[in-house]
Amino acid sequence: MTKEIVVLGAGVIGLTTALQIQEKGGYHVTIIAEVLPSDPKTIKYTSHWAGAHHVSLANEGTLQHRLDSETFTEMWKLSAPGAVGEGCFLRLHQREFYDYVRSEDVLLAMPNHQPIPDNELVPGAVEGVSFDTITVDIPVYLNYLMARFLAGGGSVVRGAVQHINQVIEGGVSLFSNGKGGACRPDAIIVCVGLGARTLGGIEDKSVMPIRGQTVLLRAPWVRVGSTLKKDGGWTYIIPRRSGNVVVGGTKEENDWYPLPRPETTLDILKRALLLCPDLAPPEVRAQRQPAVEDLQSLILEECCGLRPYREGGMRLEVERLQAPNGAQVPIIHNYGHGPAGYMSSFGSASVALDLLEKSFKLA
Repeated sequence: MTKEIVVLGAGVIGLTTALQIQEKGGYHVTIIAEVLPSDPKTIKYTSHWAGAHHVSLANEGTLQHRLDSETFTEMWKLSAPGAVGEGCFLRLHQREFYDYVRSEDVLLAMPNHQPIPDNELVPGAVEGVSFDTITVDIPVYLNYLMARFLAGGGSVVRGAVQHINQVIEGGVSLFSNGKGGACRPDAIIVCVGLGARTLGGIEDKSVMPIRGQTVLLRAPWVRVGSTLKKDGGWTYIIPRRSGNVVVGGTKEENDWYPLPRPETTLDILKRALLLCPDLAPPEVRAQRQPAVEDLQSLILEECCGLRPYREGGMRLEVERLQAPNGAQVPIIHNYGHGPAGYMSSFGSASVALDLLEKSFKLA
């Protein structure tokens, strides 16, 4: 008998989790979300604002490393020439620079990994490595996940859930037609990101934003990614398949301000140009040393997102809440991934699916 599963949230974690469960078979999955990938950008939906590249900082042997590795393997397959998801990704060479000597290189397993010679280090770096990875073209990829989910038989309902009991008692129909009680879920997967702080019945106060500000440039001549980790922060260059380039960034804990700050944009552009002078148009570089002003005409958008960080790490676990008929409904939590949502998406979805299936076996 097919079980009815509800996934709360349509960000990259919610979409990927819903997709994996739907494609497993034996389940009908409905996503309930207030914001969907095709909607205009909003600060309520973090996945729209991500970089996003796959450069994991997780130490080997940790859960985060396992999730990131599984996700990279899947994304590398999807990005292969001729693969169904190729258009969502750009395979590229990545350079990572550090202003400190690392005790462990957590990127050793990446394709074509090699140290960067001292004479090729950027100003401020004392060490560097290069390797191959992928970047994600966010607008294309989110809609690819949604289309694949719908094509596989999944359903989507727009709704603003105030308390998880609304879903337990009212089911999907409460949000689809305003008439509760029909099609009550056999399990609920909570993938609401920052919303876990305020969602009734969850109210996880260990969840907080890490504000990230970036600038989106039109620079199709840039096809190498770069990151400089310096003074506890980072500067990064993330080219996308579309020819757009994300430059950033900031890491501002518990900062809820929803709009880009002009002074931060200027600082990002200055740092980005030092890291990657090739951001400036080729015709400018052919004549003189580029300046920040040369990047102004390339700006498509100034961006700001609130990464859903959780003190103590992501929440990947099961609890049970009681339905009106007395049954215990499994609630699988998959949120709190901070800046690693895209990097851990397939891995965390696999764990959520495993937790779901085990919860039914134990029932």
